[in-house]
Amino acid sequence: MPDITYERSRYSPPEIEHRYGPKVHLLDDPVALAWLARLASQETAQPELGRLVRRLYEHLSLVVLGAELPRARIDVPSRMVSSRPEAVYRGVAIDRNARVVTVGIARAGTVPSQICYETLNELLDPAGVRQDHLFMSRTVDEQGRVTGSSWHDAKIGRDVANRMVLIPDPMGATGGSISQAMTHYKTKLDGTPAAMISMNLIVTPEFIARVTADHPDAVIYAFRLDRALSSREVLATVPGTHPAQERGLDDHQYIVPGAGGLGELLNNAWI
Repeated sequence: MPDITYERSRYSPPEIEHRYGPKVHLLDDPVALAWLARLASQETAQPELGRLVRRLYEHLSLVVLGAELPRARIDVPSRMVSSRPEAVYRGVAIDRNARVVTVGIARAGTVPSQICYETLNELLDPAGVRQDHLFMSRTVDEQGRVTGSSWHDAKIGRDVANRMVLIPDPMGATGGSISQAMTHYKTKLDGTPAAMISMNLIVTPEFIARVTADHPDAVIYAFRLDRALSSREVLATVPGTHPAQERGLDDHQYIVPGAGGLGELLNNAWI
């Protein structure tokens, strides 16, 4: 007889109050916020910076997978079953047969995607887990303002039917690259994804507005919302109350307070 306590899963991660809609999840996680503050500090460089990114994405991947992956009934005998026939866990857990793609957008998204890929292979049947790679970069005008995103190359599997697609990219700034990636996965490959999920450390109001407008079905998870360039009056309101007046990007489309160019910092490559 199964214990009624474990007949269904009630897991839902804690979130801050906001008004961006039910598909935006701004997590209320003091441990992650402490690590993220250290990550963004002027004094933090490699190798500590790399370790912090790994800790944050190991943490975020468990939150997202726990909230989003489908459940399945399992019956697993424990080591005690030889002496007690009742020693069987009967209840729900993550469905090992779930099919997932994690997408690494070079450069800042490469390490986060690898971390998600490793976690997925430990949690699910590895036959249903895939990692794709996109090589994209911002395009800018003569004044250094971001004008869009440019594709350079990609290594992508064709099948996305009923697969959850994860895009772990640390800085959700303009939303252009992730929106373009989501469009590609939804329109250019074989089948329809089960879900499109953006996994970010920091997002801006501009990012949320762009992604939710282009992809109303997309889900966003982030540890922190940065809107420091908004007015004092707007900063005193619940996020999303006045979305048109919220601002987190400077004139060169960098996040404020943000963490700087994380792709350059992760790779010690300033090009």
